[in-house]
Amino acid sequence: MRLGINLGYWGAGMDADNLAVAREADRLGYSVCWAAEAYGSDAATVLAWVAAQTEHIDVGAAIFQIPARTPAMTAMTAATLDTLSGGRFRLGLGVSGPQVSEGWYGVRFDKPLARTREYVEVIRKAMSRERLTHEGDNWTLPLPGGPGKALKLTVHPVREHIPLYIAAIGPKNLEQTGEIADGALVLFYAPEHAEETTLGSLRAGRAKVGKDLEGFDVVPTVPMAVGDDVRGLADHFRPYTALYVGGMGSAKQNFYNKLAQRMGYEKEAAEIQEKYLGGDKAGAAAAVPHELIDSTSLIGPVERIADRMQAYAQAGVTTLSLTPAGFTLEERLAGLRAGVEALERAGVAS
Repeated sequence: MRLGINLGYWGAGMDADNLAVAREADRLGYSVCWAAEAYGSDAATVLAWVAAQTEHIDVGAAIFQIPARTPAMTAMTAATLDTLSGGRFRLGLGVSGPQVSEGWYGVRFDKPLARTREYVEVIRKAMSRERLTHEGDNWTLPLPGGPGKALKLTVHPVREHIPLYIAAIGPKNLEQTGEIADGALVLFYAPEHAEETTLGSLRAGRAKVGKDLEGFDVVPTVPMAVGDDVRGLADHFRPYTALYVGGMGSAKQNFYNKLAQRMGYEKEAAEIQEKYLGGDKAGAAAAVPHELIDSTSLIGPVERIADRMQAYAQAGVTTLSLTPAGFTLEERLAGLRAGVEALERAGVAS
C-alpha cells in the first residue's frame, strides 16, 4: 500500500500552505498529490502549479468534472499535464452531482453511467493519437454536415498510457469503474464494510473484461488526526461527515447518504439528512455516530493508526490518500510525517 495526499478544494482557506504540504509529501516519498474541483478553482491549474515545484510525486485530478469539459479537452489537458510533469499525471474523472452539473455547468444530469462510459471512450481514442472519430449519444466527432474533419492529438504524452480513475460510490458506478478504468477514487471507505460497499462491485466489473483486482488501484481519501483523545479527534470530522451524508445532494439523490445506509446506518443517515437540509447543521453533526467516523478515518495515536492502516491494506486498498487535520501548516506537516511513521509500523508499504 502506498500513501497519497489530498489537498482537496483550492480556496478552502489554507491555500498558502498547500504547496508546502505537497513539497513535504514529495520529500517524504508520498506516491501522489491529488487536487479537486467543483465550482471554485479548477484542478488543472493547481496541479500544474504543484507539478512545477515538486520532483517525484505524481499529481492527480480527484476529480476533473465530466460536465465541465468536452472529452477531447480533457484528453488535451491530461496530455499536457503529463508532458509538463515529466510523466507524473493521473487522470481522475467524475460526473459530479445533479445540483452542480445542472446549476453550475448547465449540463443535464441524466444517464450518468452511460455518459461516463462514452466520455472515457472518447478520451482513450484521443490519447491514442489516432484520428478522432466517434458516434455516440452524447458526442459525435466530427460533427456531420459541416467543415469539421477528424483530427489527432498533437501533444505527445510522456507515457503511452496515463492512469485513468473514476470517482465512484454506488454499486453500478463501481462495477462500471472496474470495467473501464485503472483505479477507483472513493470516500468513506470502511475496511469492515469494504466487500459489500466497494470491492464486490469492482470485482464484478473487472470480471466482465476478464480481469481481477490485481493491478487495479483502490484509492480512498481518508481524514487523519493524530493524538490520544480518539473521541475528541473524531468530533473534528463531524461537520465534514454531516456535510456529505446530510447535505451533498438533495433529499432524493445523495450518494453518500445511501452509502451510509449500506453500512448499516439507515436511521442515523435519515436523521442527519433531515437536520442538515432543514438548516440545523450543528444538529446534523451531533447526530453522526462516532462509529461511522472512526471506521472511515484514521484517528488516535500513531500505533492505533498503524493498526487501521493494516486493516485498510487487508481490505484491498492500494493507495491510501490522507487529509491530515490541522489549522496550522506545522500541524498538517506533522500529520504527513505521522502517516509515514504509521505506514512503516504497519508493515504494509509497497
